[in-house]
Amino acid sequence: MDLRKLKKLIDLVQESGIGEIEITEGEEKVRISRQAPAPAMMMAPPAMQAYVPGGMVTGPAGGGQGAPAAAPAPQPSGHNLKSPMVGTFYRAPSPAAPPFVEVGQQVSKGQTLCIIEAMKLLNEIESDVSGTIKAILVENGQPVEYGQALFLIE
Repeated sequence: MDLRKLKKLIDLVQESGIGEIEITEGEEKVRISRQAPAPAMMMAPPAMQAYVPGGMVTGPAGGGQGAPAAAPAPQPSGHNLKSPMVGTFYRAPSPAAPPFVEVGQQVSKGQTLCIIEAMKLLNEIESDVSGTIKAILVENGQPVEYGQALFLIE
């Protein structure tokens, strides 16, 4: 595979927002993957994963020795608006524009709350209930998964 093709593949991965691509041409095989940018706020490290024949085993690092897990925090009440797709979450229609909604703002059913970019398409995500925005659960510009909670509406 020549260097120009490789450069185009790298550009494709960066521009599309996909995490990884693997191409096989004859006996040549190339895998390009990128890491998502670290979020601005500190988060707890994820549980360690180890490969064992037959699948993945998850568990705490250190073989499970240590302090017992703390009780889960109480969940706030309200309706979770979930992502209908995988993509990149944007709070505003453009970088210079104000966000669609803020915490504490009243919203009505059908009102646009955010945009999710998927495969270069901008998809407006509308509220499926009327109420007040209690929390915005995703940072602007962060990737979201299908079914991930985006907003808490009460």
